[in-house]
Amino acid sequence: MAGVLVLAAGLVIATDRFYGHSTIAFAAAIVMLVIANAPMLRFNCPSCGKNAFFRGPFVVLWPCRVCGRCGHNLDDAAPPSQNR
Repeated sequence: MAGVLVLAAGLVIATDRFYGHSTIAFAAAIVMLVIANAPMLRFNCPSCGKNAFFRGPFVVLWPCRVCGRCGHNLDDAAPPSQNR
């Protein structure tokens, strides 16, 4: 995610530098960030369904090792539950 963020910012800066202001570059950067963020949104606690990347209202680049809601150890290799 951090790499895609740098790539998206570089795309916007390079486009602005060589071609002038472009809303297409901003749109492409947003699409890149949404696509890169999709796998992070699917990494949930198998017990309660809370996302492991959210720390209160903030999103961080690394997942929790223990769920903040139910205390489940997320380092376990148990298969995810389909019940939420």
